[in-house]
Amino acid sequence: MLKRAAAIPAQRTSSAVAAGLVTSGMWLDYGVGLCQPDEFDRALAARKNELENVKIRSCLSMRPRAVLETDPAGRHFFSFSWHFSGYDRKKHDCGRCHYIPLNLGEVPDYYRRFLEPVDIVILKTCPMDDEGYFNFSASNIWHRAAIERARLVVVEVTPGLPYARGEDNGVHLSEVDYVIEGDHQPAPELPNPPPNDIDRKVARRIAAEIEDGACLQIGIGGMPNAVCSLLLESGVRDLGVHTEMLTDGLADLYKAGRISGSRKTLNPGKIVYTFALGSANLYDAIHRNPDFHCCPVDYTNPPHIVMRNDRVVSINNTTQIDLQGQVASESDGHRHISGTGGQLQFVRGAYASNGGKSFICLASTYDKRGERRSRIVLNLTAGNVVTTPRSDVMYVVTEYGMVNLKGKSVPERARALISIAHPDFRECLERQAFENGLIPPNVSF
Repeated sequence: MLKRAAAIPAQRTSSAVAAGLVTSGMWLDYGVGLCQPDEFDRALAARKNELENVKIRSCLSMRPRAVLETDPAGRHFFSFSWHFSGYDRKKHDCGRCHYIPLNLGEVPDYYRRFLEPVDIVILKTCPMDDEGYFNFSASNIWHRAAIERARLVVVEVTPGLPYARGEDNGVHLSEVDYVIEGDHQPAPELPNPPPNDIDRKVARRIAAEIEDGACLQIGIGGMPNAVCSLLLESGVRDLGVHTEMLTDGLADLYKAGRISGSRKTLNPGKIVYTFALGSANLYDAIHRNPDFHCCPVDYTNPPHIVMRNDRVVSINNTTQIDLQGQVASESDGHRHISGTGGQLQFVRGAYASNGGKSFICLASTYDKRGERRSRIVLNLTAGNVVTTPRSDVMYVVTEYGMVNLKGKSVPERARALISIAHPDFRECLERQAFENGLIPPNVSF
């Protein structure tokens, strides 16, 4: 671990004094998910009329940000996000939050190679442990890299966070400039809606493909979590986990004894992840548990690391796919919804793994303004961002079936994807494919 030397010995101070260090034009870093500060944020918002052009990087905001709520016109504070939560999306819709394109596993390198030094990094952490470290809780991600590039480091301590064991998952007192007391709130939770019938149908197809000893990466959403539920009902054993996000579904599999990690090549016996979001039950499972190993994202996500485990199974959602296999998972036209995250990196890592499989799952239709529409389309919605290129897509799964696009020509892909579209849209999709030359006449497959 590269250590940063603090400019001054760490000082205990108030949130107001710490926020007083901010001057106009600065770049601040609020960190990711559970590590985003609250007391500092409120204190900084109280100074809005003294400041201009303060830019804040963050990711997956789990609570409203006072700097945005008190500055709705955007005259003082500007927010930039590596991945949108529901709150970030709402702020983007009103012009107050802007997305930073990425592959999530590359972000530590962005800080170290391409971004200017951060003026102040402010992170919520666990109280200092016996070895002098402030644990990042279940949100390791790129916090080490941001700290290395920071001019000042402020930690906001609270006992409300789970203490997460792992690799480089904390900052030492010698690297910290200021320590402030947090508000002692429990860690924010991410609701887990129960899977619906379509989620279960899709999950059932994927679960049937998962073998004993497989190593799981589970994305966010109802369908991936439904896979975990179905695996609980199956006889699959000795599962491993090497994932970006740790979910309640994975914690449930661990509690049920289905996850041992004994067949993993990399970190055998460990559940490897870079951040967790979910219920209090998930955080309780993580707290000081040596079976859970929270690592930086440039260890969890790069394909050349993911592939070192055998039989990696990557399961991720999408919102739209075209007849050539282009997957758009993060936007609705020019309206940004979430982010690239690690989807592409895990698709590539799973494919490169010995016996690995990647699954892109989606419901065949959705409703918009009272109209049912197909998620499988001739052309992506104008402005939609391609998250996973057609050349990388392996299995695609809807409630109507599962197809493997690897090695298939454009006509074969179009035929395969039409076969798993909703029956009400298949005739139209086939006609569009013929009219646009995706399926040639007089050729059967």
